[in-house]
Amino acid sequence: MNVVQTLDEGVWQEFVDNHPQSQIFHTPEMFRVFARAKGHQPTLWATVGDDERVLALLLPVQVALLNGLFRRFTARAVVYGSVLCAPGAVGQEALAVLLRAYGRRVEGSPLFTELRNLSDMTGIQPILQDNNFVYDDHLNFLIDLQLPVEKIWGNMHSNVRTNVRKARRMGVTVEEVASLDKIPVVYTVLAKVYEHIRVPLAHPSLFEAAFEVLYPRRMIKIFVARAEDVYIGAAIRLIYKDVIYAWYAGAIRDYASYKANDLLVWHVLEWGAEDGFSYFDFGGAGKPDEDYGPRKFKAKFHGTLVNYGRNTCVHAPTRLEMSKRAYDVFRRFL
Repeated sequence: MNVVQTLDEGVWQEFVDNHPQSQIFHTPEMFRVFARAKGHQPTLWATVGDDERVLALLLPVQVALLNGLFRRFTARAVVYGSVLCAPGAVGQEALAVLLRAYGRRVEGSPLFTELRNLSDMTGIQPILQDNNFVYDDHLNFLIDLQLPVEKIWGNMHSNVRTNVRKARRMGVTVEEVASLDKIPVVYTVLAKVYEHIRVPLAHPSLFEAAFEVLYPRRMIKIFVARAEDVYIGAAIRLIYKDVIYAWYAGAIRDYASYKANDLLVWHVLEWGAEDGFSYFDFGGAGKPDEDYGPRKFKAKFHGTLVNYGRNTCVHAPTRLEMSKRAYDVFRRFL
C-alpha cells in the first residue's frame, strides 16, 4: 500500500461513484470548487494498492479566517463528508495506513482536523479513534423524499404549513438562480444573515466557483426568495446521486414576518420529491446537549433524527486554546 497526494481523476471519480457512502464532498468537482475559493486549501490523501486501485480517501480542506502571521492561529482542516475506504479488512487497513501518514505529516498545522460524518461510521470508529480522531455526538435530520408530496406536506408541523401559506399570501416568490451575475444577490442576502448571527461568511469566490463548476453538471441548485422587489432569502443546495444537501441558507431578519425560510425549505422538498430524489440532508443539527436554534427550526419538517457524530484530531492544543479565546473576542466585533 502506498499513500499518495495525487490521483488520476478518472480513477478518483470511479472510486467515489461506486462507493455506497460517498457524498458530493468526495468528488473531484467539489475539490475544484474549494481550490478556487479564497481562504480554502483542499488537499488529497489516498491509499492505493499495487494495482493503483484506490483503497482509502481523505480530502481535508484547510480553512483560515486570516492569512499571514495569523493563519497558524485560525487555520483548521475540515473533511466534509468524512473519510472513505474500500469495504472489508483491506480497506480498513488502508485507512489506518492513511491516517497514520496524515498524522505524521500534518502535525502542528492546521490547529485540528475535523471529520464531518454524513453517514454511519460505526464500523471504522475504532480505527479513527486509534489514530487520535476523538468522537463527539453531532445530530442531523434526513427527510425522506420518496414519500408522496402530499405526505411530506402533511408530516410537517402545522406551524410550517401555516408559514408557507402566509409567505405566499404576502407575495413571496421563489426564483432559481441560473446565471453567475445573480451570485452577488445571493451573497448579499447571506452576508446579512451571517452578520446577524455573528459568524464569518466564506469569501464570495466560494459561491462563484460553486456555480461555475457545479451548475453545468447539475450538481447545485440555488434559490432566492423575493418580496416587494427585495431579495429576502437564499438557499444553496448541492446535488449528488439521489441526495440533496443543504449547504448555505438563510433569510434576512428584518423580513422575518414574510417566512421566507419556511417557504424555501418547502420549495426544495417539493421539487426534490417530484424529481425522484431519495432524501434531503439538512446539513447538521448541533450537539444533543446544546440549545441549538437551527435544530428547533429543522425539527419542524419531520425528518429522521440521526447521530453520525464528528471525529476531531487536535494537532496544536496550545494554539487551539488561544485561538478559541481570540475567536470569542473577534465575534463581539462582527
